[in-house]
Formats: sequence, structure tokens, C-alpha cells
Amino acid sequence: MTAIAPSPARVRATALLPRLVLVLAALLAALFTAAGPASAHAALTASDPKDGAVVATAPAQVTLSFSEQVAMGDDSIRVMDPQGKRVDTGELRDMCSGTTIRYGTALHSGLPDGTYTVAWQAVSADSHPVSGAFTFSIGAPSATSVALPTAQVGGGPVGIAYDIARYAAYAGFTVLVGGAAFILLCWRRGAAQRPLQKLIVRAWVTLTAATLVMLVLRTPYTGSGKFADALDLDGLKAVLETKTGASLVSRLLLLGAAALFIAVLFGAYARRTAEAAEADKRKDKGKGKDKGRGADKEPEAGADKEANDLLFGLGIGGTVVAGGIAATWALSEHASTGIQPGIAMPADILHLLAVAAWLGGLTALLVALHKVPGIEREAVQRFSRVAFVSVLVLAVTGVYQSWRQIGSWSALTGTSYGQLLLVKVGLVAVLVAIAYVSRSWTARLSDAPAGKAPKIARQRDVSRETSPAAVTVPEDPKRAAQLARQRAARENAREKQVRDADPARAGLRRSVLAEAGVAIALLAVTTVLTSTEPGRTAEQASGRNSATTAVPNRAIKVTLPFDTGGQNGKGSVRIELDPGRVGANSLHVWVDDPQGQPLDIPEIKVAFTLPAKDIGPLPLLPERAAPGHWSASGVQLPLAGEWRIDVTVRTSDIDQTTVQKNVKIG
Repeated sequence: MTAIAPSPARVRATALLPRLVLVLAALLAALFTAAGPASAHAALTASDPKDGAVVATAPAQVTLSFSEQVAMGDDSIRVMDPQGKRVDTGELRDMCSGTTIRYGTALHSGLPDGTYTVAWQAVSADSHPVSGAFTFSIGAPSATSVALPTAQVGGGPVGIAYDIARYAAYAGFTVLVGGAAFILLCWRRGAAQRPLQKLIVRAWVTLTAATLVMLVLRTPYTGSGKFADALDLDGLKAVLETKTGASLVSRLLLLGAAALFIAVLFGAYARRTAEAAEADKRKDKGKGKDKGRGADKEPEAGADKEANDLLFGLGIGGTVVAGGIAATWALSEHASTGIQPGIAMPADILHLLAVAAWLGGLTALLVALHKVPGIEREAVQRFSRVAFVSVLVLAVTGVYQSWRQIGSWSALTGTSYGQLLLVKVGLVAVLVAIAYVSRSWTARLSDAPAGKAPKIARQRDVSRETSPAAVTVPEDPKRAAQLARQRAARENAREKQVRDADPARAGLRRSVLAEAGVAIALLAVTTVLTSTEPGRTAEQASGRNSATTAVPNRAIKVTLPFDTGGQNGKGSVRIELDPGRVGANSLHVWVDDPQGQPLDIPEIKVAFTLPAKDIGPLPLLPERAAPGHWSASGVQLPLAGEWRIDVTVRTSDIDQTTVQKNVKIG
């Protein structure tokens, strides 16, 4: 047997693909090792001074502590006096040490008494901007005229443009990966089809352009919100040093590798596949087989070895490239933060790849059904199996990610993330239902009577038989252009007639179109989910905020009935704590009999306890101000939270009782 030397193109492709796989694997390993655990969406855990605190003297600085690593700039913390004038130096102080994440800013000396407002903004470890504000007072609270900006970080026109780019990136990735997978796994002949080539190339361009836009807009998106800051080179340099910037740059590098993949797929592989198909066709004709069989048969059994080698190399290289691009999301979004990031990131990569294989393949199938009259029924059946496996992967990874991000049943309905997740689940259910209808149309395509060629193939033959003969092009350019338009219109009408002639094909096309419409909405909801605070952390932050929210200029008033069991032992205690905030308060206690008249009793005692912080009881013995009225000044409550007030009422030497009430102290 004479050995045949491999072609130069095959040698170069065989040598290049292993190197490409090794480089991309090393890049992924570096990215994974750089990822660290954190909690999704940073939250302010403490501040000095505390929210609502009243301090005797002006502090030298204001410090903020966060639940995770955040990115902050010199203008991220602003402190304003009651008139809205900035009183901080504008210099950020990095006070982080170990697991403590703390930043601060110095204040000017000699600040007068009054209420001061602290406004802050940062970028959390999952790449999303966060912000907030709180107040503290020096000496005593005062009126304040500070007007905080209504626009949130990451909002406005820049935020809209960034979200559009984010959606375009998801859509481009889905079609790019899913379209390529459709060709390699379901319809190899599609590599030579112009409509599919245009679809995948446009998806690559969309993903690349969207990534560049996100990289350029990152500075204004997390900062000022002004488009002009997109040209700030210092800001761009700072973005490149962040996890999100590194992920976007890695995505661009991987897209360069994807361009090489596309070139091989639509170049060498498409040619080798076409040559293999022609060889099989000639072999079948030589054996006296059915004339039409070779035109519709996928180049599998008789495929040239070189085409199979290219297919293997493209499959390995494409999987690595697709997984790497998916990892750029997993390493910079919700999956890289929160609990179990080591499991969540691979699960998120599988989730994204399954979405692409299903929805991107669906888009490629829709284009093929509309633009290519001769798609084989076997290709549709293969995609049906691929879609089924993708749905299984989506179900497993989706359930895990939902548990991880929601954490409780209450967060499923009580947070924005949970509500959006319910909408996403509903859309997936609708998509699966429509996919079931598509599978029924696919089954009809395969139910051709025995001994007859499939309907799709016969229609293709009709299309070839009725194609117009070659015509002479007139010398007049206008007339030639008119004839060209007429021929194009006739070709389009003929192709449409062929496509619509088969009821099963028309039904499949309609159901796939419906799937694509739902898929667009599903991608939109997914995009919004990536920028929404997860339900688990939203509930945690809500719990913290409910325990630390200040209640300015509103006294706490409580009425408690009591019964000591002795003579004249029934009545009620009225308590007023003013202003009902952290710091100094004044306390008034009135004791009334059942008729509402002042009841003069021998003794009354009050105690304050903060169970959540294991503080107290803090005893207090108010002074008698009048019959049935006791008062105390300078009642110090050091922390915000759910305080329990215990009131001990003694109506005689031996008759006494204690009543209590929980109140929220800001």
C-alpha cells in the first residue's frame, strides 16, 4: 500500500490546534487560581461614626467597613455638613488588613455641631456598583439641607448603554457557540452554507464589539456616569487592574482564538466536507445506488480522514475556546462570589454552554429552515437530541445556582432577584413546551413512507430542476441590473414556494420561530439578573438595615398594661423615649390607673437590653418628677438594634411585676 503524504494545510492545522488548546488551558488555569471567595454584592457592615450616632466631639475621619473587597477611588466617600458643603479632604485611606475591608477619609478640623451626611459608592467583587448614605451628628442633631443625587451608580444613559452591550455580549456568545456546535454536531454540510456563515461571523463581531464597549464604558459606569470619562486613559488603566477588566481583556484574547476557529471551520473544513460528500456521491453512483441518496447523506461513513481529523481538532479547540469565553463571565459575575465559588464557577460555565448549545443552535436551525431549502431531516433530529441534553444540564445547574443565590423561600418572592428568577423559570417552561411541539414536527419529517425519498429532498430536486437556464446579459447596465433583480425575485419566490410546500417543514419553522422569540426574552431577563443583587444577600442586607435604620426626630412611645396582684395593683405604664436614637435620649414614664388618672406608686425601675449583641440589661432608676410621672435624662443607648425595655412596677412593699416591650432604636 502506498502511503499518501498529508497536505501542508493539514500539517499546519494539526500542529496548531494542540498548541492552541495548551495556551487556552493555561489561561483558564491562571484565571481560576486568581479567583477568590467573597459574598455576592458588597454590603456596608459598619461605620465610624455609626449611622445615627451623636458624638460629643468632631471625629478626625470617617471609616467604612464592607463585607467583601471593593474598588474605591478618592471621590468614593463624601462627607457633607448640614448646608451640603463637603468637609472631607477627598483623599481615600486604605485601612484594609487581613480579612478586614475598611476604607476611610479624613475630615477638616474645627467642624461645628450639627448633622453630617456621608455618601459613598464602590464596585463590589462581582463587578456591580453599590452605593449608600447615612448620617451622624456632632453635639446634637440638627436640620440638614443635603440633597443626595437621585441617579444611582451604574444608572443613567451610561448604564443603559452598558446594559445594552451586556445583552449584546450574551446574545453574541449564544449564537457564536451554539451556531458552531450546530454545524459540528448536527449538520456538517452547514459549514459551506452562506447563511450560517454570515450568522456566526456576525455573532463573533457582535460579541467582540460589545466586549470593547463594556471595557471602554467601565470607568463611567462605575464612576461619574459621564460618557466623556470613557476617554480617560488613567481610568482605563485602573479598570484593567480590576477583576472585571482582566476578564474583558481575556475575552478579547479568546475571541482572537475564536476567529482562527471560524476561519478553519468555514475554510479548510468546509472544503474537505464538500469534497468528502462529492466522493461519497461518486462512490454511490458507481455502485448503482439510488441517485439522490448521496446528496442528502451526511459525510460520516465515507468521509475523508482529513475531514474527520479537522472535525476532531475543531471539536477540542472549539470546546476549550467556548469554555474560556464562558469562564470570563463566571469569573467576574455572581458565580465568583458568595458561597461555594469553587463549585459555582464550573456550574456557571456549564450553564452558559448549555444555554448556547440550545438557544444558539435553535437560531442556526431557524436560519437554515428559512434560508437553506435542503436541510436534512437527520440534522433536525440530531439537534433535538442536543437540545434535550442541554435542557438536562440547564435544569441541574440552574437548580443549584438558584439555591445558592436565593437561600430561602421568602427571598424567592420577597426580593427582586427571586421575582426575576420566577419569570425566568416561567419563560424556560414555555420554551420547553414549544420545544415539545417542535419535536412532534421533527417526528413528522421522519415519517416518510418506505421506499420514497424524504419530502425535503424531493423539494430540493424540484428546486434544481426548475432553476432557470443561463441567460445572456445585455450590454445596457440598467437593463442588466433590472434583469438581475427579476432573477433574484424569482429565485426568492421559488425558494419560498419550496419551503412552504411541506406542511411539516412549515410547522417546524413556525414553532422554532416561536422558540426564538421566547429565547430573546429569556436572554433579556438573564441579563437583568446578572446586575441584580442576589436574594440571599438582599435578605441579609435587609436584616442589617432593619436593625440599623435611624428614626430621626420621632420619639418612641409605648403603653404597657400591668397587674401586680395587690390592692390598686392594676394600671398602665406610658413610656416616651426622645428622640429614640443611638446616643443620648431623654426618658419619661407615666403610671396611670384603670380610669386613666395618675397613679402614684412607691417605685419604678427601667432596664434596656440588646439581645442580638448580648448587651445589657442596662439598669436605670428614673427620678420622680410629679405624682405618677418619672423622668431621666442622658439615657445612653450605644448601638442600633431591637432593644427590649423592661419596666418594673412596685405598687406596695410586696406587690410588683415586670412588663416588657421590644422597640427599634436607630
